Amino acid sequence: MGELNISEMTLPSLFDQARKIHQLASDSTVDQESIRKGCEMLEKCEDMISRLGLFSTNETKEDISTANLKYILVPYYLGELTEKVSQEDRVQILKASQAKLKEFVTFCEAMELLPEEESESSKQGSYNTFADKRAKKIARFKRQKAAESKLLEIKERRERRGRSTRASALSTPVEAGEEDVLDDDGEEEREAWLTTISLAICKALDLLEMLKKEEEMLSAVERQIQDVGKEFTESLLDERKSKVEGWHRDSATRAQYTKPAPPITCATFAQDVLEGRATVSQAHEHKHQPLIFGPASLTGRNLTTERERMAAQVFQPGHRLPTMSIEEAGETEMDIMNTWQERTKKYIEEANSSWFNDPIKPGPPEEDEDDDAAVERARAFDDWKDDNPRGAGNSKLTPCG
Repeated sequence: MGELNISEMTLPSLFDQARKIHQLASDSTVDQESIRKGCEMLEKCEDMISRLGLFSTNETKEDISTANLKYILVPYYLGELTEKVSQEDRVQILKASQAKLKEFVTFCEAMELLPEEESESSKQGSYNTFADKRAKKIARFKRQKAAESKLLEIKERRERRGRSTRASALSTPVEAGEEDVLDDDGEEEREAWLTTISLAICKALDLLEMLKKEEEMLSAVERQIQDVGKEFTESLLDERKSKVEGWHRDSATRAQYTKPAPPITCATFAQDVLEGRATVSQAHEHKHQPLIFGPASLTGRNLTTERERMAAQVFQPGHRLPTMSIEEAGETEMDIMNTWQERTKKYIEEANSSWFNDPIKPGPPEEDEDDDAAVERARAFDDWKDDNPRGAGNSKLTPCG
């Protein structure tokens, strides 16, 4: 069946293949690929029926030929197969299936195939009381059982006629009462299709009610999930906010009663604490001897000879040891800073008392005492330039001199 090209198949073959898939899906479990293939075939059947114009709104069931009666079931088969499709968005599948089933029921009502009880209830929209619902369901169940019994009877009649035909072919006498049945193939086929349509109407109405309830439940669940998710997010944020506020509040409370121990600022004393020569609580001064990392037999006592001092200096660290403590370095930096501040303050005072900041005193300009001497020097220099023109002393360097 998978090898057949749907576009090249005829309408009867398409309907037969799709009906077989529907029958397999109703009787047993079928894979999703086959179900989707059946839906594709039924959609192709709908397209071909619409293009061929097999049905008209002006017709009734008496006007439809026996060969075309079976095509009324195409929307019903498509609705049932669509309901069996597995998809993440189940609500969309339910809506599509309901649309096809409603199309089937509406068309059957137009063709006068729908029972009067169902027509009245569809016009009213819903049942008035639970008793009406129960009565309608019982009547529908009875029609469904009657249709199934009638189809079973037609099937058995066909089987008997088939055996009689085979027996007559072997010169076996035909059973009494079956001679006239051989001429009723057309009527029997029409009756079978009309009964099948009646049975499909009962199943479609039941399936419509079930799908509607399922859609309502799924929609309610989705709304509840959205509401609960929103409430859960808000409650989670509130819980985290209160937890963080509690942490900060507890930390502030503990900070009032817990004070950190004073840090050890002397590197030499810290080394003594690490090596066990002193305790943290012991008062200390920053007057320690340089550390010697020699043998324990030498570093633990006074070094008297040069040999012992050299032996004690064998194992030395690979980095430079500090020459002063952190406190001593801080005091040195403070001295440097104080000196710099004093020098800067002195410069600022000198800048504020400079001559260019003094105001200019109004009054006549003071006479320069050296003006006469300057005039005499200028006149003498002008006379000398007249007596000695530019380049006069370089006459021997000229070519024509």
